[in-house]
Parts: sequence; C-alpha cells; structure tokens
Amino acid sequence: MSPVHSVRPVSRPDEWEAAALDLDAYLERIGYDGPREPTVATLRGLHLAHVASIVFENVDALLGPGVSLDLACLQDKLVRQRRGGYCHEHNLLFAAVLERLGFRVTRLLARARDDGQTVLPRGHATLLVAVDDRLWLADVGFGSEGLLEPVPLVEGAEVHQGPWAYGLERRGADWILRGDGTVLYSFAPGEYRRPDFEAANYFVSTHTSSPFATELIVQRAHPHARYALRGLDLTITIGGGGQARRQIAARDLRDVLRDTFEVSVTPAQAVLLAATARGRSQRAL
Repeated sequence: MSPVHSVRPVSRPDEWEAAALDLDAYLERIGYDGPREPTVATLRGLHLAHVASIVFENVDALLGPGVSLDLACLQDKLVRQRRGGYCHEHNLLFAAVLERLGFRVTRLLARARDDGQTVLPRGHATLLVAVDDRLWLADVGFGSEGLLEPVPLVEGAEVHQGPWAYGLERRGADWILRGDGTVLYSFAPGEYRRPDFEAANYFVSTHTSSPFATELIVQRAHPHARYALRGLDLTITIGGGGQARRQIAARDLRDVLRDTFEVSVTPAQAVLLAATARGRSQRAL
C-alpha cells in the first residue's frame, strides 16, 4: 500500500476555512452518529453516509445563482437547505469535515472519462486522505457511478462495494479509477490550491462544452441501486445487471425530482428545467 511519504497530503485549513464548519449540523444532515476519531472506519462511515444522504445535482449551474465554493455557501446549500451539488461542492465540503476531525487531506483535480486519447480538462474534484501510514482515494461527488466508500491508493487494487466493482491502475504519472470496467477519471497526485478549483469550477459550471452548464443532471447512489436523471431521461440501475430507462413527461419533472432524488424546486424552476431538457433534445436531432 502506498506510504504517506510518497504522496504527502497537503492540509491548509486556513485556505479552505475548515475551522468555520458547523460539524454537528453536517453530521446530523448525513445521519452519522458514529465515532469521530480519524480512523479508516470513521472515514468509511462518513463517506457512505454522505453519498447516501446528499444528492448530486446541477440546478444552480443551470438556473443560477451559480456555484460558489465558499464554505459558508456550501454549508448553507448542502447542509441547511438540504440541497445537493456537484463534485466541487460535495468534495470540498467533505474535505473540510475530514480536516475538522483530524484527517490529513489533499484536494485534487482529475480528468473525467479519460480514455488516454482525448485531452480533457482537469475539471473533477476528488480527494486523497492519509490515515496512519496509508493513503485512500475518497470521492463523495461523482454521482451515481461513484465510490460508496474510499479505496486504498494501491496500484492494481480491486474492491467491491455492494454489487459495484472499482479498480485503480497506473498510466505513467496518472492514476486511473475504473468503475465496473469503465474509466471514471484519471488524476495525478500533487498540490492544487484554491484558485485552481475556482477556475475549474467556473469552467464546469459555465462553459458551453460542459454538460453541467447546459443540461439537467441529477444522480444518487445507494448500496444496491443507482438513479440517474439526464434531461428528462431517467435511468435506474439495479446491482446485478437490471436496468430500467424511461422518458418522463415535463409535467412530472418536479415530482420525480422530489420523490426520487429529494430535490425540491419551485413550479417555475421545474418549467425552466424541462424547457432546457427539451431544447437540448431538439438540438440533438
């Protein structure tokens, strides 16, 4: 297993405002009442509770007011308002939680869907966490295909989390995370600072080539099922291979967001989100 000294986590609580975190409110939000010592068991418990409780969604990138990475905004949105968010919001909040509990954390930027041929921007936020003399990849912000629990940073590691399989491999200086045989993303351990994440977040939430700026994406993962809404296309994948897919009617979008994903939007917002989905479908024809 990779020793800590080979990839040293960089913790900068002053830069990321971790001291301002309302830890008790966050733990209540995810329904976690387990131990708080910085151990692997605590890391696993927090990771699974976060993934199960806070949905992946990009409503603010589509409708405004935009996506802020200030810790006060992340807490207000994901904790107090009980909303969801995408990778930068999830993982930067989670990093602050881990730092408050005494973990050493490195925030990283990764290339999603990196096939080794197409050069993609480093737009996905993920984390390395040091526990004792081991490093773990933790990521609570990759949506329905993402990790349920952290995985050890070990070349060739293969783990099963419920019915889902994940693996890590090397490609030059990069690590590759695979999920059920598909490349999820690549990352190179290093030091990224807050302005790097601000720039990546701006690209992901505003650029016309980013799906998060142009299309409704809402996802959630459970130990035995994955739920994914893209536009008006709803897919439910059951561990073991079963899958159901259907187009939902625009008039039902608000109900599906509430009942399936626990995302509350106003009637006016639902109309705008449905119009965005219809517009994208028409452009694809």
